[in-house]
Amino acid sequence: MGTYPVGCRRHLLGYFRAPENGIHVLPGLHETDVIELGCGTAYFSAWLARRGARVVGVDLNPDQLERARRFQREFELEFPLIEASAEEVPLPDGSFDLALSEYGASTWCDPKKWVPEAKRLLRPGGRLIFMCNSTLLMLCSDAKGVVREKLERPQPGLYRIDWVDDDGEGCEFELSHGDWIDLLRETGFELERLVELYAPEGASDNPLWDFVSAEWAQKWPAEEIWVARKL
Repeated sequence: MGTYPVGCRRHLLGYFRAPENGIHVLPGLHETDVIELGCGTAYFSAWLARRGARVVGVDLNPDQLERARRFQREFELEFPLIEASAEEVPLPDGSFDLALSEYGASTWCDPKKWVPEAKRLLRPGGRLIFMCNSTLLMLCSDAKGVVREKLERPQPGLYRIDWVDDDGEGCEFELSHGDWIDLLRETGFELERLVELYAPEGASDNPLWDFVSAEWAQKWPAEEIWVARKL
């Protein structure tokens, strides 16, 4: 997930690399103004740019952005990269047709801040598309983050999850379906789709994300893609 998909005709989504052309969540990209919120190494932004989009990548981590710039030089691909939080982007209102987050902001930023910011950045009728962990996956995650075949935590109060691992302390934001719907509507979005992602048939465990197995994700959705339109 850290390299640019040079020559790739499809984008592979999520832990188990489901092809986007089998899900059909992305609209036409040619000459579309797109912002990726929490772009990391900007591999997704690079794919979008090669499909004809005018892309801007935003990320708060300078090390990730430096890797993105190295990839741009290596693969002779250039688009703006901005060091900023997705909760407060230094760009004008109504600058984009599409705001995207493949994890990134949708996991690491406070949704009560980044979702309104995405709305501000979008033109009327613009779309917000984001991927995150499924509610069920979070409810089945134990104290160490390993996904089990039973409920491990209550759903009421699901919002911010704090954790400690070998790399230190951190947090992520995970909302229930009802809370996501309420937030999107209150912010001024109309919900268009909720896509629940399963591991494709024949998928193997992903060594980078070993907290959830392919076997589990073939029986229950491990990830979700939300599509909403700015009113």
